[in-house]
Amino acid sequence: MILQLDMRELTDRARAAFVGMAIGDALGATVEFMTAAEIAAQHGVFKEISGGGWLRLQPGQVTDDTEMALCIARAVNKAQGWSREAIAQEFAVWLKSRPVDCGDTCRKGIRSFMLHGTLEVPYNTWDGGNGAVMRMLPAALLSLPDTELMKKYALEQARITHHQHLSDAACICLGSLLHLILRGFSKARLRREVDGLVARFPSFAFEPYRGLAGAYVADTMQTVFHHFFRGRSFEECLVGTVNQGGDADTTGAITGMLAGAYYGMEAIPRRWLKKMDKKLLTELEQHAERLVLASPAGRAGAGNVQV
Repeated sequence: MILQLDMRELTDRARAAFVGMAIGDALGATVEFMTAAEIAAQHGVFKEISGGGWLRLQPGQVTDDTEMALCIARAVNKAQGWSREAIAQEFAVWLKSRPVDCGDTCRKGIRSFMLHGTLEVPYNTWDGGNGAVMRMLPAALLSLPDTELMKKYALEQARITHHQHLSDAACICLGSLLHLILRGFSKARLRREVDGLVARFPSFAFEPYRGLAGAYVADTMQTVFHHFFRGRSFEECLVGTVNQGGDADTTGAITGMLAGAYYGMEAIPRRWLKKMDKKLLTELEQHAERLVLASPAGRAGAGNVQV
């Protein structure tokens, strides 16, 4: 298949995806582990980046969602290409830095690498958390527009910490959605991709929406899908997502990367951008551009790319 891709549009969408991810993380972290009813009682509609929450964050501070995605991007940059070992090493450096938050399954997998050099943990049906899917963006950008390469990268980064069928499926589906968005497809086409996932794995069904937004990967993705497809702007998608509470930094980060890529940088509210650390935003945008340039699309100079 021959695809016509525009490099400027690709890099713009990629930058918005990375920035959107961080904004969703920072916004959602404030209301993480609250219920939708508790958020409504305390905030009405929560829509400002204000810090605080159970982690007592500064306004605009991000958590493990953004930090682990950055680990992958930094590893690719240092290794000048994809390397599971380089990614695991970056995860280890990050864990040693005593991050503000780290999920139990991520911690266990990273420690296994640190102690034994393990690059793929054994299959565990109980490891169905969202810790692998939340950091998928660099794998999607670096593989663009090669679906098979994306699947390889998706599973290799995921299984450093998570080896479970729903986690795998969520990573691949999110990668596919990001590829489609970056190539300019409509929400109708994206919805068909998600319908295919639901047909294969009914646990991801989100109609009728049950309001579950916890760390279980099926609940996480149900919330992301519901609010991404329902929303009509970057802000509407993200505000709807984080007001469900639960694992709101992760649902916010995933919705943020999808909505950022879909609606673009111009759609991200300036009041949110102003709350974010400028050095962080600069690094995110630089990695986005580097990953796209290093992808099959970037190496071909976009234009006509065969996949």
